[in-house]
Amino acid sequence: MKNTIRDLRATRGWSQAHLAELLDVSRQTVIAIETGRYDPSLPLAFALARLFEQPIESIFFPDQETA
Repeated sequence: MKNTIRDLRATRGWSQAHLAELLDVSRQTVIAIETGRYDPSLPLAFALARLFEQPIESIFFPDQETA
């Protein structure tokens, strides 16, 4: 799943480590989400949306492949 986490984080001047701390996850989890290698759980996606004050739909985009 594609996302805008890296851009949102950079806009706020946050490091990956800082975002991980705010979300209570590892830095490796943040890296994996940003690069699209890991799709966050629904609770984590909601936490990201709240943190960035954005609707989930404006942060996460499904891949073009159909399921």
